[in-house]
Amino acid sequence: MPVSESRSEIFTKLFAETRDALHHYIRRFVGSSETAKEIVQEAFLRTYRERESVTTLRAFLFSTARNLAANDYRHRRTVERSAVGDLGDLRVNPENESPEFQLIRDERNRLIQEAIDHLPRQCRAAFTLRVFHECSYQEVAKRLGISAKTVEKHIARGLKDTNNYIKRRYAVRQDHG
Repeated sequence: MPVSESRSEIFTKLFAETRDALHHYIRRFVGSSETAKEIVQEAFLRTYRERESVTTLRAFLFSTARNLAANDYRHRRTVERSAVGDLGDLRVNPENESPEFQLIRDERNRLIQEAIDHLPRQCRAAFTLRVFHECSYQEVAKRLGISAKTVEKHIARGLKDTNNYIKRRYAVRQDHG
C-alpha cells in the first residue's frame, strides 16, 4: 500500500474519532455551533492538505482549529470595535457646524455609544453590523454563525433596548437639568 494511501486512511480514522470532540472543544471558544462547524471543517481541510508533511496529525488538527478559533474571535472583536467606532463618523461637516450643534451631536453620539455598549455581546455585534455596516440579515448571520431569525431578534432587541436606554438617560438629564 502506498504511503499516501496509508496517510489518507490514518486521516479518515482521525476524522471519525475526533470530529465531535473537536467541534465541542471549538464551540466553547466561539460560542456558536455553526461557527464551530465551519472552523472544524477548515481545520480538517488544512490538516488533510498537510497530511504528508505533518508527523502528528491530531496535534496539528487541534492546533489549527484553536488558531482558527482565535482568529475568528479577533475578527469579531475588530468588527464590533470598528462598528462602534463608526459612530464618531456621523458628522456632516464639522467646520460649518455651530458650537451648540457640535455639542448636541457629540452628546447624541455618546448616548448612542452608551446604549449600544449596554447590549449583550452577540446582540451588539448583530446590531452594529446591520445598522452601521448595513449588512443584510444573511450577511450578519453568516459572520456571526447564527441563523437569520436570530439576527432578526437581535436587531429588534437592539433597537428596543437602545431606544429605551436613550429615553431613560434623556429623562434623567431633563430632571436634573
